Amino acid sequence: MPVIYINIGSNNGDRQALIGQAVAAVNSAFPDADVRCSAPVETEPWGFESEHKFLNLGVAIDAPRQETNPASLLRLLKRLQEIEKSIDPSPHRDSNGNYIDRAIDIDLIAVDEIIVRTPELTLPHPRMHLRDFVLIPMKELAPAWTHPELHITAAQLAATLDGRTD
Repeated sequence: MPVIYINIGSNNGDRQALIGQAVAAVNSAFPDADVRCSAPVETEPWGFESEHKFLNLGVAIDAPRQETNPASLLRLLKRLQEIEKSIDPSPHRDSNGNYIDRAIDIDLIAVDEIIVRTPELTLPHPRMHLRDFVLIPMKELAPAWTHPELHITAAQLAATLDGRTD
């Protein structure tokens, strides 16, 4: 059974309620799945300046019926984007393409240890290894998950961000 890893974040509005709404929508979208959530993590914005901190959590979805071919994974991405837009249709970037504050952000981080490279979808997420708000929850949910290109575990990736090597 494939395990889908996503990250849900918010830095605008009632962050906790918005994330709760997103988790409920994910649960509804995967009625036959076991959905597990990490503890929330509060971090500074990544990639842009803002006075509003992000609240993020990781979600692991044990999805018995999820196919793992590129077309199915693209449909999965679109489903997550639909959930995101149903909660808040506002853009995540300004007119210059820069990140901005957002009520909700749902990122597909990884599906098992599958590698996908298409114009629409890159798995694992191409910047996951640089983001503490992804790695801290990933370490909690799946510390032994191994990045299929970097060949190190989620726990090891998280440790590299704070300078440790354990």
